[in-house]
This record gives sequence, C-alpha cells and structure tokens, in this order.
Amino acid sequence: MSPALPKTKRRTDRSETLELPLTFAAPQKTAPRQSLFTELAGFREFGQPTRKLATSFCAPDGQSREVPAFVNEFWTARQRQASSLQEVSYRACFKPQLPRFFIERLTRPGDVVYDPFMGRGTTVVEAALMGRVPFGCDINPLSVVLARPRLAPPFLNEVADRLAHINLAQTDDCPEALLVFFHPDTLRQIVSLKKYILARRASQSLDAVDDWICLLALNRLTGHSPGFFSVYSLPPNQAVSVKSQRKINERRGQIPPRRDGAKLILKKTRQLLGDVTATTRQTLAQAAAKSLLLTGPAHQSPEIPSNSVSLVVTSPPFLNVVQYAGDNWLRCWFLGLDAKSVQLTVPKKLAAWQTAMTEVFHELHRVLKPGGHVAFEVGEVHGGKTKLEETVLPAGVAAGLEPVLVVINDQKFTKTANCWGVDNNFKGTNTNRIVLFRKA
Repeated sequence: MSPALPKTKRRTDRSETLELPLTFAAPQKTAPRQSLFTELAGFREFGQPTRKLATSFCAPDGQSREVPAFVNEFWTARQRQASSLQEVSYRACFKPQLPRFFIERLTRPGDVVYDPFMGRGTTVVEAALMGRVPFGCDINPLSVVLARPRLAPPFLNEVADRLAHINLAQTDDCPEALLVFFHPDTLRQIVSLKKYILARRASQSLDAVDDWICLLALNRLTGHSPGFFSVYSLPPNQAVSVKSQRKINERRGQIPPRRDGAKLILKKTRQLLGDVTATTRQTLAQAAAKSLLLTGPAHQSPEIPSNSVSLVVTSPPFLNVVQYAGDNWLRCWFLGLDAKSVQLTVPKKLAAWQTAMTEVFHELHRVLKPGGHVAFEVGEVHGGKTKLEETVLPAGVAAGLEPVLVVINDQKFTKTANCWGVDNNFKGTNTNRIVLFRKA
C-alpha cells in the first residue's frame, strides 16, 4: 500500500580541441572509455560539426574564469525514440534524451541518479529504464503522483478491471464552473474518479493500479484533441482559468462534448505501455525497489545519505517564467490540493535566483559521491538575452563544485510551441544549456 502524496520511499568561438581528463562509463553500444571532451568535440551523429566556444563567468573570488562550451544537436533529432512511458505532459519539461545522454556516459547500472527538481519525473523514469537507482524530489506533491506509477506500470487488463469496478456515475458535488471544460456526464465521471482516489488514499489502500489510474486521469483532464476529457483547450501541460476557457469556447463556438473517461484512460494506457516488455518490467521493478521519491525543497533532502549519488540531472525553475502552480490548478483540484499552498521557488530577480540555486548546490555537493557529477540544465530566458549558465557557474563554484564544461544543444521547436505561433530562434527557449560540474 502506498499513499498518493507522501514524502515517501518507494520500492518505490574557441576553435582548438579541448582535452581534459574527464572520462565516463561507456554507453551500452560503445566499448572504449574516452574523454568526454573528445567525444563532444568530434560529435557529428546528426551531420553537423560541433562548435567549440568558451563560457566566461565571474567566480566568487572575483576572478574571471572560463569553461569550454560545445554546441551541436546532441539528441533532439531522435526525440521520437524515447520510451512510451515518457509521454506524460508537464510544463517546461526536457526531453528524455537529455538525461539519457549524461546517464549513459557518466554512470553505470546500479548507480544512483537524482533529480532535485523532479517535475514530471523524466530523469527518474529514464534512470530506472537504464537500470540505475532513481532518486527524485520536488516541492510540488504533484510530481510524485506523475512519476511513481511509471516505475511500476500495471497491465492493461488490470486497469480495465479496476475501472469496471469504480462507480463513475455519481451525480452530486459537481462544480458547475468546470462545465466550461467538460460535458456534464464527463464531469460526473471525473468527480467520481476523484472521490474514489481520495477515499483510497485516506484509507491507505491505494495500490499500483489506483496510482496508474490517478496518473492517467490527471494526464487526460484538458487538452486540444478528442483524446482528452475536455473540449478544445490549451495543451495538457497548462490548464487555463475558467474565465479564459469560457472565452475560448465563445471564440470557437464550441460546447464540451461527452467523453467516455474510462475509454480514454484505457487508450492512453495502451499508448504508455506500448514499449513496456517483460524485460522492461523486470528492470523497472529492480530500480523501483531501491528508489526514493520525496516531496520537499531541493535544498533540504536529509533522507538522502551523504556521498550516495553518482549523477544529478535536473532543470530548476527558470526565474519567474513558468507559473507551475497556476498551470496545474485543475490537477491540484483533482488531487484535493490547494495549488496556492505549494511554495515553489520562482524568484523574479536574477540575484535571488542565484542565491536559491547556491543553496541547492550546497545540498547537491553533500549527497554527491566524490567524482560524481551534476548536469544542470538552464535553457535561456528573456528572448535569449539572459544566459543562465553564466549565473549557475559561480553558484556551483561557491558550493565547492568544480565546473567542467557547458553543453549547448540546439533545439527545434515542437508542436506545442508551434501551436502558440512561435518560430524557432525567435521567442522562448531555443536551446538546452547544461552546465556540468564535478565533485572533487
């Protein structure tokens, strides 16, 4: 038995070639060990040569320092090769290929991989799929709900059987305001599922199948296709307000159609389980048995032993750019949570953001093994004018970490950005910018 929202442990342009003594555990299809610098400098897997630059920053002692930076398309060209289990929407999440790139090069099976800003659980799930031990933490309790079920996916027939035994036709306590999103019959199904999940959680009888159904209900709440419970709305990683949805309905002349909630949950279950084989289940089970998923602040994780983590792959909130609590208000409603009560770290000022990240780096220094690494993804903000890696580097150094290099992954925009009418290299985050640190 496992509660839905606990703090819980779950069995659960520099043109020269840069040569420095960083080595890594070889990927599964690569036999020799080699310098990561050499690999990045010579990377041409998608046809383009790597550009070699240098990133300058002011160290805490006031001295100007540089670290090598490598620019190429290192993983996005194969974005559709990720596991089907990763197809869970969340605002501002990175692709699974990002953590995989570092996990396969800097760890071995059985090593602990940690994400202190877990989000939807991309790093956690990818680490488990690769036979590493997944640790994750997020101050938003929604994160555990999104990540944990995918470490122990049920079978399709188990989900179908459970849904068949849940009364989805309750008629009371349906908030009328939500009828701008849902047909009355669909809203009754959603409220029925919500009551079922909350009752199971309260009685501490929630199991892996319930966990999965909860995840799928959250994932299908709102979206812009018939595959969601709602009428046409924004993409599923950003729930608009009731007022905004009413305007969308008026503009489009739409009325929420009736959706079969159980049918949609089963359809999405088939999709998520598409790549899940018996071997995958065995790998996940072994990883989940040693996993640790926490709800709490990234700078305080006493449950994680010192010197236990081999690699951290994470992406923190980018200043005050994304309103995670507001975007997830409908998901929080389903879980019986007050979105405003989640104290997320989203400073508006760069100096305050740097101070918050320095606290996080101190904690990461504690949990890292000697020789362990932090891959800290920060992207770019303010239309590309603010390069957060220049702020992250002194924060890591102040915490005692050694800066190694910066990886800049050129990124093509996805359908979600296109639906906003945003062109690549014009607005938004156009690159992944990852600062790699090492604990001496």
